[in-house]
Amino acid sequence: MKLYHKTLFIALLFIGASCTDVIDVDVPEGPIRLTIEASLDWEKGTTGNEQTILLSTSTPFFDNQGNTGVTGATVQVTNDNDGSEFVFNDQNNGRYTTSLFVPVLGDTYSLEVIYEGERYTATETLFPVTDISSITQSVDQGEDDEVLEVNVSFEDPADIENYYFLRFQSRNDLLPELFYIKDEFIDGNEATFYYEKIEDEEDNIVEFQPGDIVDITFLSASEDYYNYLQLLIEQFEGAGDPFSPTPVALVGNCINEDNPDNVPYGYFRVTEMVKSSYTFE
Repeated sequence: MKLYHKTLFIALLFIGASCTDVIDVDVPEGPIRLTIEASLDWEKGTTGNEQTILLSTSTPFFDNQGNTGVTGATVQVTNDNDGSEFVFNDQNNGRYTTSLFVPVLGDTYSLEVIYEGERYTATETLFPVTDISSITQSVDQGEDDEVLEVNVSFEDPADIENYYFLRFQSRNDLLPELFYIKDEFIDGNEATFYYEKIEDEEDNIVEFQPGDIVDITFLSASEDYYNYLQLLIEQFEGAGDPFSPTPVALVGNCINEDNPDNVPYGYFRVTEMVKSSYTFE
């Protein structure tokens, strides 16, 4: 009887193997596009003169190519209010840097990138950000009243339309938690936002423990950047959800002046920010 079972198992194994076909799926690939990561963030208490812009190219989904940094481009930022020009020098690895940038609250800045004979431009205004008034921990603000969470509070200036970007980065995680904030319902009041992690073995999420450290960045944002962040976060959080809308290519504020069909990816932002960190007790 044991021999019969063994023989039957081997036969089924060969039948299963013979019925397995390798199917090659052709995944449509879009054109290679320039990606512009131009985040000029001015931390309060610093001069803000050292800034970096990253240029790279997009890659096909299954491409394992690691370094797609763009070299040989011309990168410049201009203060439209006083005409000051800031040249970003090519570091030959996709990084373009300057140590001479001058941030001025309320001024408008324009980016110009010239790459492979095409000119890309974008414009943003530098808005002020309010200070963080307190950072605390609790267990009663979030979804689970037994899980540690960090709370960030700030006072929103009254009668001014403000947009904010709040970033939490646990030092135990690779990806940050992002919040886009509009002061429509908090104008002139103190607002508090919390960040908690609820344990999930399937997604390898572990709740906060005493001693864990969270880095916090609070930035000003323009209305356009707020809308861009909203779409970015909604698409990220909806990934893998069968009922979520089909993701579309997320286009930022950069424009190709010479070839409008060759739209770049990425965004040019100019922000003021405050940074802090919190250690759970």
